[in-house]
Amino acid sequence: MRPEDLKAVRALPLFASMRQDSFEQLLPASFLQRFPKGVTLITEGDPADFLHVVVEGAVELYATQKRQESAVLVARPVSTFILAAVLRDAVYLMSARTLESSRILMIPSESIRTVVLEDTAFAEAMIAELAQAFRFMVKTVKNLKLRTAVERLANYLLRLRIEAGGAAAFSLPYEKRMVASLLGMTPENLSRAFATLKPYGVNVDGPQVTLTKLEDLERLAKPSPLIDDHEI
Repeated sequence: MRPEDLKAVRALPLFASMRQDSFEQLLPASFLQRFPKGVTLITEGDPADFLHVVVEGAVELYATQKRQESAVLVARPVSTFILAAVLRDAVYLMSARTLESSRILMIPSESIRTVVLEDTAFAEAMIAELAQAFRFMVKTVKNLKLRTAVERLANYLLRLRIEAGGAAAFSLPYEKRMVASLLGMTPENLSRAFATLKPYGVNVDGPQVTLTKLEDLERLAKPSPLIDDHEI
């Protein structure tokens, strides 16, 4: 593993506070591999053999039921998935595939569980990571249950604007099919939602979005930190 990769993984909150000897204990059986776009890394229902760390690229976590498929979230560097299954020695509840060429560090689940029992700081970091993931999922459920499709899209665009440094124009981070799935819509519903938002100053040209009536859009969206702020 390259020194810069080790540094990036070590800086991840999950690993930052653990003892150096504990961190080194994880490395011998771990391996870092580059995967091309579209490779399935894990499949829901399979045993959680590895904790995956996204070092470079992007990974889509998704679920399927009755031939239907829905994206749940996108993991970007430097982040892990799926920690709960690893700690419980359980099966994966989601599948994962690369959205682009990605470098993934795979740490055997058994090694993770062994070190958790030996390193208190690492165990505390695990609790914090799981708590953050739980709060994220609660916010996701609230967003889906308490907002219309148009409101979800409006708040999503406002968040992208913030991530773009407040710019009035920005690009969608994923293709529209993926955006629709993340927001709990079909591609057709997404197109209709964009059309509904046009009077509120939302102009779309391919992946490019321009917001020209920010106050109108915010009045419609009614953003809430208890749903939209990922930091609390």
